[in-house]
Amino acid sequence: MLFPKKTKFRKAFKGRIKGVATTGTEVDFGSYGLKALEPARISARQIEAARRAISRCMKRAGRVWIRIFPDLPVSKKPAEVRMGSGKGSPEYWACRVRPGRVMFEVDGVPESVAVAAFGLAAAKLPIRTKFIKRIV
Repeated sequence: MLFPKKTKFRKAFKGRIKGVATTGTEVDFGSYGLKALEPARISARQIEAARRAISRCMKRAGRVWIRIFPDLPVSKKPAEVRMGSGKGSPEYWACRVRPGRVMFEVDGVPESVAVAAFGLAAAKLPIRTKFIKRIV
């Protein structure tokens, strides 16, 4: 699973995901992409599950690019703990994704295979997505 080697701070504020993506909105590396249509926090486990679904469907042919990285530590308090006594410890890593962001790209496979692979990957993600092609 993905997570940063080192961070400046151990815990982060929750924050809000406002607006639409300004960068990473076009297919840059591959021929086909999977674009987010909703704002959300995508966990490292969800990214890895989607990546596995894509590579299995493509039968390890072609190439996959992951265009998002989980750099946000999400903290959680243990079950049945009283209020107060500070913030919980970091539980998992997540990525803030804005609408319009290309999350995955593939190349080297036919369009029908890419559509099927991204369909399986979209089922692993908590947001609505869209299949897009590279604009030549």
